[in-house]
Amino acid sequence: MWEIIQAGGPVMWPIILCSVVALAIIGERFWSLQESRVIPPEISARVWQLVGSGDLTDKHVAALEQNSPLGRVLAAGLAQRHRSRELVKEAVEDAGRHVVHELERFLNMLGTIAAVSPLLGLLGTVIGIISAFNAITHGGVGDPRALSGGIGQALVATAAGLCVAIPSLVGYRYLRGKVDRLVVRMERDALKLVQVLDERQAAASGPDAATAERRRRAAV
Repeated sequence: MWEIIQAGGPVMWPIILCSVVALAIIGERFWSLQESRVIPPEISARVWQLVGSGDLTDKHVAALEQNSPLGRVLAAGLAQRHRSRELVKEAVEDAGRHVVHELERFLNMLGTIAAVSPLLGLLGTVIGIISAFNAITHGGVGDPRALSGGIGQALVATAAGLCVAIPSLVGYRYLRGKVDRLVVRMERDALKLVQVLDERQAAASGPDAATAERRRRAAV
């Protein structure tokens, strides 16, 4: 292995660094983006139960906020449960933006590594070809061993860059798609929360207000 690294030239060190960072990001994101950690299966049912029974308290909201990313979004809406639908929706959307930003953490860096690694390999290729031509300039083409170092450096650097770029790109695409799927599910639960709180406020205002609210939403 050490011989291969030496054969690839100095550009191998940034390629190795990229591989280590990419592996760390992929491992960390796989752990952090587990569905059970982002969207616990029991959290939505628990929230609907508390809202329906009227037993929801600020202590429940605080505990929900510390539970998971979805819990943070739902807690933001529940904290505004006595206010208008517009304020509840605005609070949920604002919390959602922060949660999405956290879910996408390090993904831009992973995408950058996927794009830069083959360029580093190409740089190593160019350096190797330059070395080969310098060998030809000084020693002619009679001795093939004079060219082998530069050509070997070019091939090793290219292969190393691709070996880092391909898994990084696959990991980036997969994790990006996983974040999108999780966000869609959180949006669905957040929208349901806004509707439930809106219906409860309308019901608390009286049956006539609830009927008028349902008609207004149906018209929209």
